[in-house]
Amino acid sequence: MKYYFILILLFIQNTFAFDHTHKIWNDILTENVHIKNKQSLFDYRKVKESPLALNKYLLQLSSLKKEEYETFNEDQKLALLINSYNAHTIKLIIDNYPIKSIKDIGSFFSSPFKKDFFFFLGHKRNLDWIEHEVIRKKFKEPRIHFAVVCASISCPNIQNKAFTEKNLDTLLDSAASYFINNTTKNDFKDGTLYLSKIFKWYRLDFKGLHTFIRKYLKDKNITKKTPISWLNYNWDLNEWK
Repeated sequence: MKYYFILILLFIQNTFAFDHTHKIWNDILTENVHIKNKQSLFDYRKVKESPLALNKYLLQLSSLKKEEYETFNEDQKLALLINSYNAHTIKLIIDNYPIKSIKDIGSFFSSPFKKDFFFFLGHKRNLDWIEHEVIRKKFKEPRIHFAVVCASISCPNIQNKAFTEKNLDTLLDSAASYFINNTTKNDFKDGTLYLSKIFKWYRLDFKGLHTFIRKYLKDKNITKKTPISWLNYNWDLNEWK
């Protein structure tokens, strides 16, 4: 009888344990991310019309207790934080849809990324909190800049699958390589690097920008003295129509 109750408790614990495969979010991405001319686009209209799956996933995130989060390993935490950032960005867009840009949600005095609109790890949060207060401060992982997506054309592509502890390193690496070699986002020609302003805004995160770029760029003919020109940032919504 004693072992029977232990099994019941284990079953209940496993039933309500956090899903580290992020299956619901993975299915949303698989169904709604489309690639056109190397650009990933998201079907915001479809998700707004049928928000059940997204709301279910967001409920999973908001129900997660900080005490349980602290038991996760580092890869589980980082995968969760990336997925949470991207899912809540989608939520922010569809709550204000239709819009032409995420910038339309804020104002000169109020950034959409500082808007407290979701509950996560015990408190009301904003997107900047996830990215700057947790991910950038605690993980020191420059490749996250190709994983968290601001719903804009000049952002790195939103992936068509969820980040998990099992695919984290591979997916971060492929996202970095794809972004750097995507000539609609970055380029190297006539001896000059034409780079996304992401590299300007977060230059210190890369701890040697030229070296980082050279690691992923297919054309290796760059040095630390290669000049850089910063490209304009397109904040238009990355929407599939």
